[in-house]
Amino acid sequence: MSTLTLKERFSLSRFSIGEKATDKPVTLNQRRIFILPTDRGLGFAILIALLLLIAFVYNNNLAYLLAFLLASIFFITILHSYRSLSGLVLRSGQSKPVFSGQAAGFNIHIDNSTNKERLQLKISLLQTTETISLSAHNQAQVVLHSATDNRGWQKAGTLTISSTYPLGLFRAWSPLRFNLNVLVYPKPANTELPFPETPASQSEQGTAPAHKGNDDFFGLQSYQPGDAIKHIHWKSYAKGLGVFSKQYDGESSDQIWLNYIQTPGHGIEERLSQLCRWLIDAEQAGISYGFSIPGLKLEPANGQHHYQKCLEALALFETS
Repeated sequence: MSTLTLKERFSLSRFSIGEKATDKPVTLNQRRIFILPTDRGLGFAILIALLLLIAFVYNNNLAYLLAFLLASIFFITILHSYRSLSGLVLRSGQSKPVFSGQAAGFNIHIDNSTNKERLQLKISLLQTTETISLSAHNQAQVVLHSATDNRGWQKAGTLTISSTYPLGLFRAWSPLRFNLNVLVYPKPANTELPFPETPASQSEQGTAPAHKGNDDFFGLQSYQPGDAIKHIHWKSYAKGLGVFSKQYDGESSDQIWLNYIQTPGHGIEERLSQLCRWLIDAEQAGISYGFSIPGLKLEPANGQHHYQKCLEALALFETS
């Protein structure tokens, strides 16, 4: 564990946002645990003070006895509040990418390697709070959710573990920061536009469309009245993506091209949103798709690896 300078040790930020973010597991000890009375604890302290005042005014030994008994409970509770967190080990887990607008889930692992049971632990991140209890020599995983508004990397920020056990007179807490990020993809467009026409897709590759025949699959285009029923791409229709006709030529390539330049939209985010929609639809329909944005070109393919690579490129896309 790194040492803190005197200035860092008494910095007010340690009480709210914690110390520097880390990738390593964090063990809760006297340096990381803070304790303050709750509203109930302050009321309890005022009651003790009133009892002492009454005992002094009336010289009543029973009142003194009651005041000292309550005071001993008050101060002993501080130790038990500290012990409710002391020794716990927290570490960050892996978090799955999400689409913008969905809640990002940050995984936190909590390890209680001691022989003490931990009750009523609260783990908070922004407006999300989870309550758990840990038996001795046990572990738990907590998923804390945070709203997403923009694509790209989203940091988890400061999470806080706290407890008011056993009597609720004191709140012990520890703010922690991990290098925990979630990749946020663009929000898929709500409008279901047809896939780009195949001739435009082929021109993107710099080749002219070959003569259409009846031998090998050429690509997809929107269904036109008069197209043969046997040429309908039923996978797309079954997925509710619309009606498309298969086109054939001398090249054997069941593919379309998704090109940022040719994607409709009034701005960057609208184009990325539409590309994201096409990626999802093409992957679900089992269509082989090429992908092209400024600075990156991926040859036609499908499958989870290709799909994730395209979505990641959309999430991290930056204009020059």
